[in-house]
Amino acid sequence: MSGPTFHAAPAAQGVLSASTRARNLTLLCVSALTIMSGATISASLPGIEARFAEVEGVALLSRLMLTLPAIFIAGLAPVAGVIADRFGRKRLLLLSLVIFALAGSSGLVLDSLPALLVGRAVLGISVAGIMTTATALVGDFFEGAARDRYMGFQAAFVGIGGAFFLSGGGLLADLHWRGPFAIYCLAFALLPAVLSLIPEPAGAELSRVADVKPGPGHGFALPLALVLLAAGLHFAIFYMLPTQLPFYLKSLGIAQPSRAGIAIGAGQVVGVAAALSFSRVRSRIGRMGVFALGFAALGAGYLGLGSAQSYAGILAATAITGISMGLMTPNLSASLLAIAPPALRGRLSGALIASIFAGQFISPLASQPLVRSWGYAGAFTGAGMLLGALALVCLASRMLLVVRPRQQEDRA
Repeated sequence: MSGPTFHAAPAAQGVLSASTRARNLTLLCVSALTIMSGATISASLPGIEARFAEVEGVALLSRLMLTLPAIFIAGLAPVAGVIADRFGRKRLLLLSLVIFALAGSSGLVLDSLPALLVGRAVLGISVAGIMTTATALVGDFFEGAARDRYMGFQAAFVGIGGAFFLSGGGLLADLHWRGPFAIYCLAFALLPAVLSLIPEPAGAELSRVADVKPGPGHGFALPLALVLLAAGLHFAIFYMLPTQLPFYLKSLGIAQPSRAGIAIGAGQVVGVAAALSFSRVRSRIGRMGVFALGFAALGAGYLGLGSAQSYAGILAATAITGISMGLMTPNLSASLLAIAPPALRGRLSGALIASIFAGQFISPLASQPLVRSWGYAGAFTGAGMLLGALALVCLASRMLLVVRPRQQEDRA
């Protein structure tokens, strides 16, 4: 089966060969492993909490099973970026995939909460390597509009992977709380394809990377800071969904783990359609417009969760959140790659990954006190209102960006 056709960077213009299509498809499959990798075991959290009920602080520790990888990704993604820039992408990607499979599936055999948490930490190290190299390779292989199209396809594959992993994880959690950990073994199946189909970017280009530093004229520091801030905020709030929804459903009397997996997976399915439209949407409303729409959709979904009176209402609300995931993820990556100097793609990709997963790690630490004070419905409602405010800020920025060039034209 051939993968989607993309335009390559200038050095590789022309009709794409079968091997290039296979390269693109392999890179898409690698990306599908990562962004929701921590949430794969979301439906197992109540089971893990029950299994280790005697452990002090198990309510918080069980939720950290989901987000502990994030702090290691956040801390090590910049390091992975330096390694990828200096020593190449492919070897780091292969090693990271092996560690991903081994660490991710360790929950099948480990039988203490501290040991499980160590396995999740090692999983985070592997995801840092996978996501950083995958993002840098997109910058190496694509540019301009072709990159935007690829980012849309990439986010769609992440959505497909998320729907499969989360729904499948929920079904496996019905059998046993260890079941979802088996899904991580799928990384082994990708190793032959990565080994044979993903090329290392030209050595001459990589040899210049370590020594090139941007000067003051590059002017990307402020846009970079805003992209990183948006990434951290979005994922800190978005990750309330996998960390709190299983417990919210249980409080509503919906205790079957598969129901939580299906509810979260519903958003991923909608996210696929949103991601496939990303290139067209971005060309019409611009990057700030996409940020506004993404925050607004997530806010609307959370307000729906806060007022839902049935499982059908929960499904409808989580489906709306998928619009945000489908648009925000490619918009963040495309925005970063648009401003990143080629020599710093690995390092700045690592900074973006760090911001995304710092947000994920912070999420339960910030949301759990809100849940204790306001309840689950109140916490989702409050988050929805905050997201609405962020959407208005982005919309105002978008309007200023449109009006300012017109004023300059009038003065000229």
